[in-house]
Amino acid sequence: MEIKASQVKELRDMSGVAMMECKKALVECEGNIENALDLLRSNSSLKAEKKASRVAADGVIRIIASDNYATIIEINSETDFAAKDAGFIAFADEVAAFIANNKINNTEEFLNTEVEEKRLSLVQTIGENIQLRRIETIDFNNSMSVGSYIHSDGKLATLVVTDSSESELAKDIAMHIAASNPLCKSPEDIDNEILEREKAIFETQARESGKDESIMEKMVEGKVRKFLAEVSLTSQAFIKDPDITVGKLLDDKKTEVIGYVRFKVGEGIEIQSKSFADEVAEQLK
Repeated sequence: MEIKASQVKELRDMSGVAMMECKKALVECEGNIENALDLLRSNSSLKAEKKASRVAADGVIRIIASDNYATIIEINSETDFAAKDAGFIAFADEVAAFIANNKINNTEEFLNTEVEEKRLSLVQTIGENIQLRRIETIDFNNSMSVGSYIHSDGKLATLVVTDSSESELAKDIAMHIAASNPLCKSPEDIDNEILEREKAIFETQARESGKDESIMEKMVEGKVRKFLAEVSLTSQAFIKDPDITVGKLLDDKKTEVIGYVRFKVGEGIEIQSKSFADEVAEQLK
């Protein structure tokens, strides 16, 4: 059966899949566009499942602020090349638009939605594992302010909510968090496991100094205080005015940070390095 170019184009516009894949589907479905579309969707699910085990550590971050909630989401691809693809960027924008109209608290809520269908289609089109990796949403009310910062490459972003109406202050705090990467809001909020791990390192260093026990204890205490000051938001020197801490800035403004999130694309993902020969061999398989 002859498949017309107009049919291929129509299916291409509907599915976003490559022209050759569209033609193959139309041939298999004897020119029935609806059946061919279903076939492509089925194939995209299978291909997405096969690629799901591949590491997707690149991508972009999007921030969406609604009337009473703000959301930050990381959308991953395997390579920076794919992350710059027009189709991938359009997909990220579509995800952001969906979140603007639908409050989402975890990535599982995208299942059985148009977003998941488009993700599967994009996997087939680009040929890489595409994932909605993580998402966080912060609620707020009219008396609060939302501040955000997103780096020019879209791979580092922060979201902040404060309990005052000073939106510029919230933006400044968001920029500070992006640059300084605090582990917690205040020294009291530090994860105990992290603190104990650092303390153990300081104790080992103190013992190696050969000092008296009392001196070693003071050395450890001093290093712990310094560590907490460096990793706690309120104890850090404010990036726009290092003469004051973020805590002092907030106190002067009678403001408190209600919540904040900092995402960096790919952080926490273990990437296995491969030699060029290994990559070629894997492709040949």
